[in-house]
Amino acid sequence: MRNFYEMELIAMSVCNAFLLPLVQGSAHEELQKARSQRSIEDSHEKLSHQKRFDIQLHGLLLWISMGFLMPVGILTIRMSGRMARGSTLLKVFFYLHVVLQTLSLLLATAGAVMSIRNFENLFNNGHQRIGLALYIAIWAQAVIGIFRPQRGKKERNAWFLMHWILGTIISIVGIINIYTGLNAYHKKTSRSIGLWTVLFTAEISFIGFFYLFQDKWEFLQKQGVVLGESEAVSHSDEQVETQRQNSKELLPNPCTKQNALRNLFD
Repeated sequence: MRNFYEMELIAMSVCNAFLLPLVQGSAHEELQKARSQRSIEDSHEKLSHQKRFDIQLHGLLLWISMGFLMPVGILTIRMSGRMARGSTLLKVFFYLHVVLQTLSLLLATAGAVMSIRNFENLFNNGHQRIGLALYIAIWAQAVIGIFRPQRGKKERNAWFLMHWILGTIISIVGIINIYTGLNAYHKKTSRSIGLWTVLFTAEISFIGFFYLFQDKWEFLQKQGVVLGESEAVSHSDEQVETQRQNSKELLPNPCTKQNALRNLFD
């Protein structure tokens, strides 16, 4: 019995020697995970007090600038192209385009200043890189718009093409970068962005529909004019045909008249 008791003690010692480090290692890993999770939660809590308002304000400025004012400004100048040259309404739409794009430029600049002063700009993600390129392109577009050649000059066509292409690219890439910004906000704060994504998508869809509907509306108006003209022409043709038939009925038969004169002089 004594030998058996000694062997049991030796076995327990060996098991403790091998199993205790494994148990301690597993407990240490669990402790590290808990500390890491706590650190992330503390970081989000700390961010909510220090930078969350700045991030939200930055996103709001860029939403209004590149997600609303700039597309609406493009719509106004597109609508003005169908107006009579030199008309008052054309001038109103042109200056409305200038005002909307200027406000968009100022708000985007304010958002850029906020990001430089308050955020860590490591440019290690797509949102920051695209944003930097957009800030440069927006100011380049403004300079191009200021130095607009007069109508009739050779440089006018090249200027128009450059201004139109750059403006379209800025607007599309700006909308894409708003989506990347919402995703970055979700990663930093762990807050849901589903509602904001739906609202922004609905707004952009409406603007895009209105942009595409302009050509179709003009086409429908032309179809109405052509249809009205064809109906008017058809109605006038019917009137002319009716008058012609009535005149034929009133005039005597030429053969009868010729026979009557022959009988008279015979």
